Amino acid sequence: MISKQLNDAINKQINEEMFSAYLYLSMAAYFDAINLTGFSYWFKLQVREETLHAMKFYHHINERGGTVELHAIGEPKKKWDSPLDAFEDVLKHEQHITGCINTLMDLAIEERDHAARNLLAWFVDEQVEEEANDTEIIEKLKLVGDQGHMLLMLDKELSARPAGPDPYIPGTTEGDA
Repeated sequence: MISKQLNDAINKQINEEMFSAYLYLSMAAYFDAINLTGFSYWFKLQVREETLHAMKFYHHINERGGTVELHAIGEPKKKWDSPLDAFEDVLKHEQHITGCINTLMDLAIEERDHAARNLLAWFVDEQVEEEANDTEIIEKLKLVGDQGHMLLMLDKELSARPAGPDPYIPGTTEGDA
């Protein structure tokens, strides 16, 4: 059985993950509007990934006899000054999420909840990967600068991101998403 305190904290994290999906959908729309469809595609995959993260928490609460409580999702930012500006916001946001995951892990450790710690260990590793990916793209955007042709090359690179399995399509599995 999951404690009320951990149940409430994980419900809050579900909201954080859904806000992440909503923010990344807003970023996808921004990139579509400026005709950088590779960037948009990358963010659409992020939307799916963040939704799957929320569902991991959702299932954890249910499997542990808790109660899922969904809360309103905040309105995301809609415009950025440049692709670099957008990705700098992504990194800041992922650093915020890392802090949220670390706080949850601290609570699970304090409560000696080994099942939650096991779940959260996956998210700790996932956040390291998220921040590293965002930092790599930021560094590439800094190198590209104002060179439009280089930005288009990066757009093409991002469009090649593997989609991976989709748990919403019968016959596929969630994998590590």
